[in-house]
Amino acid sequence: PTSCICLFVEAVMLEMQDPKTGVKSQPQKLVITTIPHAITGEDVVTWLANRYTIEAEEAWALGTMLVAFGYIYPLQDHKRLVIKPDTALYRFQTPYFWPAQQWPVEDTDYAIYLAKRNIRKKGVLEMHEQEQYSSLHKWMNHKWDFIVMQAKEQYRAGKERKKPDRAVFDCQERAYWVVHRPPMIFTQQSIMRPRVKSSVSIGALVKYSVTCNKHDPFLAPCLPSNPWVTDDVTYWLLNMANVDIPTKMRVERWTFSFGELLSDPRGRDDFRLFLKKEFSGENLAFWEACEDLKWGTAATMNEKAQQVYKTFLARGAPRWINIDGKTMEVTVKGLKHPHRYVLDAAQTHIFMLMKKDSYGRYLKSPVFKDTQKRAIGPDQHSVSQLEANARKRRPSISPIIVRQQEKEERARMATSGPVDITQVMSKLSNKDLLTCIDINTHTSRSTTTHTHT
Repeated sequence: PTSCICLFVEAVMLEMQDPKTGVKSQPQKLVITTIPHAITGEDVVTWLANRYTIEAEEAWALGTMLVAFGYIYPLQDHKRLVIKPDTALYRFQTPYFWPAQQWPVEDTDYAIYLAKRNIRKKGVLEMHEQEQYSSLHKWMNHKWDFIVMQAKEQYRAGKERKKPDRAVFDCQERAYWVVHRPPMIFTQQSIMRPRVKSSVSIGALVKYSVTCNKHDPFLAPCLPSNPWVTDDVTYWLLNMANVDIPTKMRVERWTFSFGELLSDPRGRDDFRLFLKKEFSGENLAFWEACEDLKWGTAATMNEKAQQVYKTFLARGAPRWINIDGKTMEVTVKGLKHPHRYVLDAAQTHIFMLMKKDSYGRYLKSPVFKDTQKRAIGPDQHSVSQLEANARKRRPSISPIIVRQQEKEERARMATSGPVDITQVMSKLSNKDLLTCIDINTHTSRSTTTHTHT
């Protein structure tokens, strides 16, 4: 159902942007900047009402839904995700930011955006942005230098654009984050409430559930069967960490996100093969070395940090990675006093490089297509197979009985083995000696008792 809704909304958006039959757009003045291809809320509501033969209230509700989901964004009142049926200005969001793209909304990207706004506004942010900025600064303090550096680079690149293009891009980016990081408002009682509708959150939850329901062990059966129930270990064998041929469902998960691919050892091996063919395998090797440093023991931390520097970062390193000068400067400075997160800035840089560049090409590469083609889809075990497993099943034996059986087995082995006459005579001699000691002791006690009497 969610995919059908997305297809319907996208079809509506394409119709609305049709040059002949869609909503009429024209350049509009915004303060002193002319914004190209701007539309008014009144035109949007009118078009929807005429196109679908609905009342104005229903057209307004549909237009508001398009704004709330990020398909249309306001140019003036950014915090209010509603369509105003007047001369308020809006623009169509670029398809890159449409919800159907399912881009993962990450805190690092949001922190870079806030840092960039902080630079542009010279420290004067809105209340909800300032709170988010402070919170992210505390949480990501170990890589804040990297975040600020990225924000400065993006700000510098933005200044090179023409003024109308810069204004449009700023509005697009701001609208994207208003949808995915909705601002909070203060009531008179200082109670914070989200400005986003519950339907937006429910829609995102439904979309995630539809995508992942086949991979949820509580909602979908294990294929070919649940080993804990059927005593058949085929499921475990097919899903081993470094199995030669993975299952189709496992390969499908690699397409969900780049993080999903790296978290699977088999997927990482496949991605490593692709990078090797592109002569960029050092990027993944560096990322893995950073993970090893981050989660390794404290005793080997200094040694691993120096090894990573010599292998990937030093001049003339055998597997030198290409990172910008500022990140290199921050990393080398931190290596003077190494800790677990000293390489985070460089690791994040390489991660984003692989995610935005290599990951997309990998999903279209012959390496992935071949793995996808060879992947197996196990059929569910039949009833006859499960019954055969049940007949072979034996109840577990009590540990007490096991120990008793082991004792009896040792006794049986002792009696059935060859007799060593030397050991027997030695045991008899020791036994006679003990008997004599007992007799002498008894006699001396009797004599002592008689004397006292």
